[in-house]
Amino acid sequence: MQRKIRVLVGKPGLDGHDRGAKVVAAALRDAGMEVIYTGLHQSAEQIVEAALQEDVDVVALSILSGAHMTLFPDVLDLMKKRGVGDKLLTGGGIIPAEDMETLAKRGVGKLFGPGSSTQDIARYIREWFVGRFGADSLAPMPPVTRRDVPVDASVSAPSAKTKSTKPKSTAKRASGRAAAARPKRTASAKRATASRTRTARVRSARSSRSATPRRAAGRKR
Repeated sequence: MQRKIRVLVGKPGLDGHDRGAKVVAAALRDAGMEVIYTGLHQSAEQIVEAALQEDVDVVALSILSGAHMTLFPDVLDLMKKRGVGDKLLTGGGIIPAEDMETLAKRGVGKLFGPGSSTQDIARYIREWFVGRFGADSLAPMPPVTRRDVPVDASVSAPSAKTKSTKPKSTAKRASGRAAAARPKRTASAKRATASRTRTARVRSARSSRSATPRRAAGRKR
């Protein structure tokens, strides 16, 4: 009987950064898995209890607080005590390579550090599931949806080299029509206006000279 892989994504301890966990959860859903996310600040007991209630195949922990050497063994020990030690315990976070090797010797599955590909995580979980239940038990992969344009770049400013096709504003068109409606001035009207302008300039110059006080001529002794 084919079925989907059920994965529980947990954030144990005091780690308050869950962006990476949400990205992984979304990627596993896109890969055709059923994902349950526990939320922040979960204890080892709460995570194992949720794994029992949801009947998951995989428990994936995201730990960025540096407490991976305590939290992974605690969850693994509780899983064995509650009879689900055969489930896969995997995860990731800021974990040194030597700590990954130590946890692997204790029974923890493969761990993924910063910069790991979500496709590699999904592939590892599928390979583990097929190795345990067989290839006939895994539901077929969903069709891959190609995203040519990122969501943030869907609305972008037009390039400087691209000619804008935006129509001119209504105000500009109205002003153009008003200018076209005004009658053209004749040559005689233009000459009269120029004459009045020259007369005004002459009067202004005369008034400015009359307002300047004249110096008294000095007397010769």
